[in-house]
Amino acid sequence: MTASAAPLDLDLDRESAVLVLEDGRTFRGDAYGAIGQTVGEAVFSTGMTGYQETLTDPSYHRQVVVMTAPHVGNTGVNDEDAESDRIWVAGYVVRDPALRPSNWRSQRSLEDDLRQQGVVGISGIDTRALTRHLRERGAMRVGIFSGERSELPLAELTGAVRNAPSMTGAALAAEVSTTEPYVVPAVGEKRFTVAAVDLGIKAMTPTLMAQQGIEVHVLPATATFDDLQAVGDAGPDGVFFSNGPGDPAAADAEVAVLREVLDARIPFFGICFGNQLLGRALGFGTYKLKYGHRGINQPVIDRSTGKVEITAHNHGFAVDAPVDADVTAPSDRDGTAYGRVRVSHVCLNDDVVEGLDCLDLPAYSVQYHPEAAAGPHDAGYLFDRFVELMSNNEKGNRG
Repeated sequence: MTASAAPLDLDLDRESAVLVLEDGRTFRGDAYGAIGQTVGEAVFSTGMTGYQETLTDPSYHRQVVVMTAPHVGNTGVNDEDAESDRIWVAGYVVRDPALRPSNWRSQRSLEDDLRQQGVVGISGIDTRALTRHLRERGAMRVGIFSGERSELPLAELTGAVRNAPSMTGAALAAEVSTTEPYVVPAVGEKRFTVAAVDLGIKAMTPTLMAQQGIEVHVLPATATFDDLQAVGDAGPDGVFFSNGPGDPAAADAEVAVLREVLDARIPFFGICFGNQLLGRALGFGTYKLKYGHRGINQPVIDRSTGKVEITAHNHGFAVDAPVDADVTAPSDRDGTAYGRVRVSHVCLNDDVVEGLDCLDLPAYSVQYHPEAAAGPHDAGYLFDRFVELMSNNEKGNRG
């Protein structure tokens, strides 16, 4: 089944391109970004702004991102808004690329960055039809082939897509993490020291912590508990696990380290992948969502206050925990004594678990992104809560 380009393409010099899904559906359009081929998991993002932050989010590693907003690239790109030092998406799909950027902060066009970093994309296709297909069939592998590659037999292209690795079972955090520790100093008076495990961390996270007077020591994904304990003069005041790509079920080493953190009663805060790893450490399972949550307009309810937050998401997996009652951590059956756990936040679109709160431990996490740039900022209070958690913790009780 083939869908032809719906929008009017005013750039007549573009080479041809084709997008091929693993179920055989194809979309023909025009090359956007680098010329060549790429494969990955097809996902869609519902944000109307913030494409630069999306592209540079390490959580999108090995994913081909479909933008549901029709016009992309209007504000160009700059050197200030990137969440890491490179573009991480495996491929990029847009309907109508901007002919030229128009924004006072723009330093170059989006396509300039895509080409320079070798990111293969496609434009001029019906992204609404593609998004509806992914919603109905679920996230799946996809390939983009441009230039001469777009003219190869469809059977050959489909075979390349189907031979691509699946996201299920993929351990990817070490592929996007820093290889060397680094420190983000506190802004103003230093109040706390935090060991942050980089599983695909976004630059805004340590920036916001630093604004709270936190000295952030960012460590590689392979950090051991001893590495965490070596942070600061007497160990860290808190531990943070970041967002990141891949299947949480494949992150056994990271979960083992997190259990040592919980055993030591060190205050813990996790975001996104960090939420899933806290769930696993407590004994809950995780599962792959049909098509995930990605974008900056996802409604989440805080079950303790009843407040609805509009939040930024990027996750294809979720924690399998009961949302209707406080429960004893399943890991307690193994004698770990983690106590009671509450699902603190729930997505109003589909009742997916969006946060965990340990009632007998100084630990909590959320599935979405309170550090959101370019917004929304409804959940920024969660960094205040981390400060409060560390303030209330007595180091002498860590054990």
